[in-house]
Formats: sequence, C-alpha cells, structure tokens
Amino acid sequence: MKNFLTALPVYNEARYVGDVLDLVSRYSDDVLIVDDGSTDETADIVRDRRDIRIVRHPQNRGYGAALISAFRYADQHGYDLVVTIDCDGQHEPQRIPNFVAAAEDTGADIISGSRYLKTFDPTAQAPVGRRRVNAHITQVLNARLKLQLTDAFCGFKAYRVSALRRLRITETGYAMPLQLWVQAACAELSIVEVPVPLIYLDPSRSFGGNLDDEDVRLRHYLEVIDRSIAALPSRCAQFSFGWPERVG
Repeated sequence: MKNFLTALPVYNEARYVGDVLDLVSRYSDDVLIVDDGSTDETADIVRDRRDIRIVRHPQNRGYGAALISAFRYADQHGYDLVVTIDCDGQHEPQRIPNFVAAAEDTGADIISGSRYLKTFDPTAQAPVGRRRVNAHITQVLNARLKLQLTDAFCGFKAYRVSALRRLRITETGYAMPLQLWVQAACAELSIVEVPVPLIYLDPSRSFGGNLDDEDVRLRHYLEVIDRSIAALPSRCAQFSFGWPERVG
C-alpha cells in the first residue's frame, strides 16, 4: 500500500523529535507532525525540515486532539491508511512497514500494536502502575465490547481512513483510545494486533495533573468507557448492559 501517511503527535519532544523523524522518514515517504502546542524547542527543530508536513495547535489540546487532527489531515489529503507512532522513542520506526503490510494482508480496519503479544526482551518491564491500569482497562474493554485485545493503549497503529470516517471521536486527552475502541466495536470494525517491543526510555514521564495518580487515572478511563458506551446508538445497546461480575 503506497498511499499511506505516518503521523506523529508531538508535545514538548525536543529531546527525541529530530532523531525519531530521521528514522521515520526512512520508512515512510509522507510524514506528518502534529505539534500540540509545544513550548520547548520542538517547533524550532521541525520548522525547517523539508521531509515532513506540520500541523500545529496554537495551544496544547491533548494527545487525543493531536490524533484527531492527524486523522482529519489524512482524510482531507486522500490517504488510504494512516500510521500513528509516538515521538518519545518507545516505538521503532523500522516496524512501520510491518503495519502497512498487515493492513494489506488482512484487510483489517485497525492494525494495533501490542507490547504483550510477544516478549522481545525478557528484561524489559513496564512501570508497575502503568501495566496495572493497562491490564485492567484491556480486560474491561474485552468484557464489555466482546473484543480480544491484549494492549488497549499502544499508540503504534495503522488505521484505514475509510473506517475512521465511520467514527466520531471527541475525546481530546489520553483516554481517546478508549472512545475509539468503543465506537470501533459498535461499527464492527475489524481489528488485528501485531507485536511490538516493550520499550520505556523514561518511566517517570508525566501524564499531567492528577492523572499521574494511577487510581485517579483508572477511574477517569472507566468513566470515559462508560460515557462512550452510553452515547452509542440504539443498535449497539448490547454494549451497555453493565459491568462484568469480575474483571482481573
């Protein structure tokens, strides 16, 4: 599939953005940076590059808002597929072709990276709190939406743009993937997971505000799932029948 865009949501990533873009550009002809109101040197680093396109939010809107802008750009510019990859060094750009090939081979609407399908490095570990929240939310999504995910939050994905047109994503923060999973289940989008390495270069990275408290973050994520399911059309009412008796 030649007609694909690789999009990177970026907020204050001056430490990584130059090196990551150098690598991404090797594996993708079309690269988009969505600078979500960075206040560090990120804008200066990317401004003069000729190998990327840039969308800049004047103010920080959130991780989900950056992805929404990337989806809109891909749709408006006629791409068939948009690959999303984070800019913090936790995703390996050389795996971009794997996502594109998986989309071609399977015909799936969403190719989602999973850090828990395969162990690449037995010494690699996720921060305990993050792993706990991810595991719990993944189980909740599977139970409520009849999915078979192993990693609810991996940002390394490929989306078929025609499938994204069927969704109405409005969550602008880190919970945006949860609304996306709920709507994808309702729309009966096909989902395939592909393994990617578990890499945490900076386990202390902040979510910002009270979301750094893992219990607060977990409650917020559960509220977003509940709210997203409640907003579904009546044809998807099977996803609104309460919580499973036991999760985890």
